[in-house]
Amino acid sequence: QVHLVESGGGLVQPGGSLRLSCAPSEPTASTYNMAWFRQAPGKERECVAAIRWSDGHPWYAASAKNRFVVSRDKGKATIYLQMNRLTSEDTAVYYCAAGAGSPITSLLKYESTYDSWGQGTQVTVSS
Repeated sequence: QVHLVESGGGLVQPGGSLRLSCAPSEPTASTYNMAWFRQAPGKERECVAAIRWSDGHPWYAASAKNRFVVSRDKGKATIYLQMNRLTSEDTAVYYCAAGAGSPITSLLKYESTYDSWGQGTQVTVSS
């Protein structure tokens, strides 16, 4: 397991953009598949984007396609989530997750693929 630190959340107007970052709190030589989940009030936590570390292959939820971009900085073991054209439906606590191995793409969206979680960062989309 690894301790993850997220940053970049905040308040943004509808149609605006935010970029979230997530990295291990200490340098590590290990590599992890990483993902962004979110949980809105009264809803279950869902995966919005993930990236397989071995080849950088991304996965996106339907709600995130064409609006969000997940990327990584291999040297810093950091992932980013660039969120564009935000709407009130994107308001949630966003969590970073990490897990070892090389899962197939279809498994990247499941919480069970990951064993390390960040503390969460609030994203609020409101005018």
